[in-house]
Amino acid sequence: MISKKLLMTPLLAVLVLAGCASVPVAEPHALPTTPASFKHKALPASATLAQADWWKTFADPQLDALTERALAHNTSLQQAAARLAQARALLRSTEANRALQLGASAGASRQGGDAARAAGSAGTVYTAGVNLSYEIDVMGRLSKASSAAALDAQASEQLLQSARLLVQADVAQAYFALRALDAERALMRETVAAYQDTLRLTERRHAAGDIAELDVVRVRTEVAATQSQALALDRRRAELEHALAVLAGELPSSLSVAEGVWVETLPNVPAGLPSTVLERRPDVAAAQSAMRAAQARLGVAQTAWFPSLALTASAGGASPELSDLFKSSAGLWGLNALLNLPILDGGRREAGVQSAAAQLDLAAAGYREQVLQAFRDVEDQLSALTLLQAQAEVQAQAVASATRALQLSDSRYRNGLVSQLELLDARRSELANRRQALQVRAAQYQSTVGLIKALGGGWG
Repeated sequence: MISKKLLMTPLLAVLVLAGCASVPVAEPHALPTTPASFKHKALPASATLAQADWWKTFADPQLDALTERALAHNTSLQQAAARLAQARALLRSTEANRALQLGASAGASRQGGDAARAAGSAGTVYTAGVNLSYEIDVMGRLSKASSAAALDAQASEQLLQSARLLVQADVAQAYFALRALDAERALMRETVAAYQDTLRLTERRHAAGDIAELDVVRVRTEVAATQSQALALDRRRAELEHALAVLAGELPSSLSVAEGVWVETLPNVPAGLPSTVLERRPDVAAAQSAMRAAQARLGVAQTAWFPSLALTASAGGASPELSDLFKSSAGLWGLNALLNLPILDGGRREAGVQSAAAQLDLAAAGYREQVLQAFRDVEDQLSALTLLQAQAEVQAQAVASATRALQLSDSRYRNGLVSQLELLDARRSELANRRQALQVRAAQYQSTVGLIKALGGGWG
């Protein structure tokens, strides 16, 4: 009776200590609070869209095709998917530690010598059996480790979603930048044609002796300078086309995007409530999962101070004759319970706890930073869209005035009322303002895609 009490005492102590083990949580003050509203207001909504295919709201079949190709073959997505598969495999490996372990063994040993013969143990002995082991998760170490691995897998899945969103946004922004260059290149060709028309007129007047050669040289300079700017735009377009190819997981030489025009649909994206940003953005969710995994691992480290209890069992046989190995007379079996409690370890357990605590602090700071960055991204794009809308309206007035000034200058020059310098200056002003208007429009597209990305890939 006394021996049973002595056997139960360590088990009772373990159960009592188990009640003291708990997973720590991040301090509330370490996490950012969600604001009641955004600093900058969103524009009125013109469409509602699901997160899965937000790019389709631009109604551009070429963009749809490029995005689908990127989602199917992008190498960054393939890497993120491989990391997810790795995390899920690690989760299965961690959960296997909580299951019953079963193994089989077989062997043969031979003993000889005078001492063995004197003891009657000389000869060959064959053994075979099965071994079972199971660790009782008294302190929750295994469950906490499994929970941490599950959160790691969850974070990897969320990072894969974040990678998809990033690829979608990169494709859209590169595509709209390319279309902006197409519009700018068309404007440059139109301007070159206008300069060439002016050059022909100037050459005729010079041939007639009405003007000096200097006027001809000036127009030729403008023609060449504008053609040079057009070639620079061609080079930038080629680079964007190559970037789209890499995003699609293809060789730059294998992808071509035919010159086209901008789509007319530029959706107004409602930002909604600030809390929805945290719900939608997969990178924020991944940072939160990483923080929770770090909390679980700190709990695992703390369980190192408590004892572990393992049960093992074995059954089999041993015989000097292989034919007698599985007879009942050769049977062996055994049961064991092992309670293990480290006492002196040179500070290893304390260092493990401190390391896990530091990892939790790091993960909490990373989560806080991700949340702050998410709100900054939204505020940046909201303010940009508001100011770009106002800039576009003012720039449209500048384009209209510059175009009218060019018309008047061209008419007066053809009638000999003004100098060539006034005409060239008016044309340069009109070109600069029209290019600026295109760049403002391009920035509106970039900011719209940026806002969609900042909101986690959709709205509604």
